[in-house]
Amino acid sequence: MPRFFSNKRLILLLVGVIVLVALISFSLRDRQNATLPEKIVKDVVGFGQSLFSKPAHYLTGTLDKIDGLLNTYEENKSLKARLQEYAATQAELLDVKADNEKLREIVGKQDSLRDYNPIHATVISRNPDQWEEKIIIDKGIEHGVRLNMAVITANGLVGKVVLESAFTSTVELLSTENPNFRVSAMIPGETPIFGLIEGYDTTRGELIMKRIDSNFEVKEGQKVESSGLGGIFPKGLYIGEVTEVSTDDFGLTKLAYIRPAADFSMLDHVMVADRVSTTEPKEGTDGASSSDGKGDDGS
Repeated sequence: MPRFFSNKRLILLLVGVIVLVALISFSLRDRQNATLPEKIVKDVVGFGQSLFSKPAHYLTGTLDKIDGLLNTYEENKSLKARLQEYAATQAELLDVKADNEKLREIVGKQDSLRDYNPIHATVISRNPDQWEEKIIIDKGIEHGVRLNMAVITANGLVGKVVLESAFTSTVELLSTENPNFRVSAMIPGETPIFGLIEGYDTTRGELIMKRIDSNFEVKEGQKVESSGLGGIFPKGLYIGEVTEVSTDDFGLTKLAYIRPAADFSMLDHVMVADRVSTTEPKEGTDGASSSDGKGDDGS
């Protein structure tokens, strides 16, 4: 009899291991739509994580404030030196905005590719195995978050929403190694230079901008931002700065290495950009994956 129960326990253990492995395999698949049980679990877990993450963020913020107070004197000296410059810049910006509004009234233009409504969110967790690839935020469908919306910080673009539930969302970062993650980008200037952010060099810690027309001259130090032509991301989201320019493997187009403006390893508060003026995105751009892995350059 004891031997029978021992064998029974062994069988139950084996069945449990098989079920566990099957669940892990299913959960690791890249999907854009979560099942209802997954959404419920994500919301419950997200709520629990938010209970712990928000006090932690509060404590971190308090410590940062204390540290800031210790350096207030030096910071005030620097701020006073730049105050006059800031006032002049602000006056110029107000003048430019006024002129822009007048011009838009003249041409009857209501929407702009730059317009978006920010949805503020807090990072509540990130998988250690995907530290540089995905984060989970405490905003979801109920807050207006939708698939493929751009996610930014005060410094610049960090990624886009790839999975949403009622109260939480998963964000894939620009530093992902997913080959189907593409962002339509441009280097602003008198003649804008367009290309695609395709890939991330983990050794350099830099993004790769490809499909740049070889007729254009790209220089180190030039700024890179979203073009708004992919159909999802707003125009003008700062991405980073050019550090090196070379040609692709075939010598037909140029590619540039971009130092990202945002620090992907230190994310706590982000904003989801709910674009005001939207169009149907071109397949494969602004992070929208295509079934065959190929996409239009969006430019």
